[in-house]
Amino acid sequence: MTEQILAVQRMQDYIETHLEEDITLAELAAAAMFSPWHSYRLFRRYTGLTVTEYIRRLRLSKSAMRLKQENCRVVDVAYDMGFASVDGYQRAFRREFGCNPAEYARAKVPLTLFVPYGVKFRELRKESVDMENVKSVFVQLLHKPERRVILKRGVNAEDYFSYCEEVGCDVWGLLTSMDSLSGEPVCLWLPEPYRKHGTSTYVQGVEVEADYDGIIPEGFEVIELPEADYLMFQGEPFREEDYCDAIQAVQHAIHRYDPAVIGYRWDDSNPRIQLEPRGERGYIELRAVQPERR
Repeated sequence: MTEQILAVQRMQDYIETHLEEDITLAELAAAAMFSPWHSYRLFRRYTGLTVTEYIRRLRLSKSAMRLKQENCRVVDVAYDMGFASVDGYQRAFRREFGCNPAEYARAKVPLTLFVPYGVKFRELRKESVDMENVKSVFVQLLHKPERRVILKRGVNAEDYFSYCEEVGCDVWGLLTSMDSLSGEPVCLWLPEPYRKHGTSTYVQGVEVEADYDGIIPEGFEVIELPEADYLMFQGEPFREEDYCDAIQAVQHAIHRYDPAVIGYRWDDSNPRIQLEPRGERGYIELRAVQPERR
């Protein structure tokens, strides 16, 4: 991995940590360990945004999540997130999301939030993984109720990266703004009965109640899933730069696991589920099972 990519990642990390403060290019350059001019060029090259655009979009998305999750006033959110005035915040919010913050706080319609993907992760996924030192994987049986999934299909995608290339990474930001039964969006590998001709195995969506009749964002659709038992595989917490290793360690454990030891067999009629890889909790994947026939 090049020093340039690591420099941009250090700037992204600095922004995340100091988002509610005034952030100067000099401070970012110090974090990057390059000159301000060179840091600015590197940041735009690898993120596709200027520093100002990146910070503005991230602050607006963080503010939207606060309005969705907390009982807080628009004025407080505006100043907490570093905007100079409430009017300026409202105009920026409308330009970004198409509605004003007060309307969103009342209606909580789905928004396409800005998700700041770390530039280093694009490089890390290309590196080889050594599976000799596999860490512990926690396995738990859980039950999912009958439910619906609001999802967006790709074309040929079989994993997150190819899905992002086909559909765009903004889908996750939209899904994050929506309420979900599990408290967060999900990624699914769909069995054949749930696929449509010319669409992908891998999709992203949110699980909602079986009688959900709310908003369906444009370009999304709804499938119905029956109640089912799942085995949840959860790896150990990991450093963010080790996320590829963490994913492959869990998937390796799933491949080797025999559910017959607890009286079950794999149920491939239900989708396999992936949760967002988060270092503080470990990588999580779920695979459906059925009780062994007696």
